[in-house]
Amino acid sequence: MAKGNFTTITEFVLLGFTDNQSIKFLLFIVFLLIDLMIVVGNIGMVTLIWIDSRLHTPMYFFLSNLSILDIGYSSVIAPRTLITFVTESKTISFTGCALQFFFFCIAVSCECCLLGAMAYDRFIAICNPLLDTAIMSRKLCNLLVVSSYLTSCVNAAVQTAFIFNLSFCRSNIINHFFCDAPPILKLSCSDTRVIDIIHFTFSTAIAFVTILTILVSYTYIVVAILRINSAEGRRKAFSTCASHLMALTLFYGTAVFMYLWPSSKYSMEQDKIISVFYTLVIPMLNPLIYSLRNKEVKEAFKRLLGEKVVAQRH
Repeated sequence: MAKGNFTTITEFVLLGFTDNQSIKFLLFIVFLLIDLMIVVGNIGMVTLIWIDSRLHTPMYFFLSNLSILDIGYSSVIAPRTLITFVTESKTISFTGCALQFFFFCIAVSCECCLLGAMAYDRFIAICNPLLDTAIMSRKLCNLLVVSSYLTSCVNAAVQTAFIFNLSFCRSNIINHFFCDAPPILKLSCSDTRVIDIIHFTFSTAIAFVTILTILVSYTYIVVAILRINSAEGRRKAFSTCASHLMALTLFYGTAVFMYLWPSSKYSMEQDKIISVFYTLVIPMLNPLIYSLRNKEVKEAFKRLLGEKVVAQRH
């Protein structure tokens, strides 16, 4: 926290989107609906995977953890944002801001790692189907998930420690709807070049490893699919990757733009719009992507509904 010749900041003001009351009410309704869809959709996905034994596979184990992270996005970002729409108070404590950034950083980093793990799982399932169970053992799956969380916690701890030990003397007004690195760094009167390098390096390191894993995995997957003689066989093989590919496109399409770019290049208004998509819309869409485009999930849902109908009849 800033000390010495600088005024110690004890709270920040989240500027949010607008002060227009009618627009704020509309945004409150939209954000509330998105938040409800995130919670209901992802809890539903986790519950379905837990209940249906046919979904107890590595792919759905990773997917259940992805759903938990998406609920985490909602829990970290949405409540504070909704409050700013219905009250005049836009303040958040210095500690609260640091914690929000810390947990958000964990969610972003861990989702990145899990998407890489899911790509590796698809590679094993398509390129080495006979060894799938032996290679993707429960022990390896647990190790990949635990490693993802540990890596994310270290990344979040380092970035949070460096960013929130800067000196803040210009203002305490954050031109954003949550505490993220770029708008916070703009408030510091310290030299942020080292922090920019740390932020860029850690983000790039995690992204590089996971993107490399994804690219290598899908290169082998494409080659394996092209070697399948029948068109139907190729279609079925590709369909097992379609949901994951769509999730990857949505996630990295925004993440690369936002987090692998120096803070000096940011337009805060553009950042807000992309952040809504990144922090709330994608977590809302993920359950839909994996349910509407996934035959196994749809069949599991039908079985669950069928069991309830039978139970009610008896």
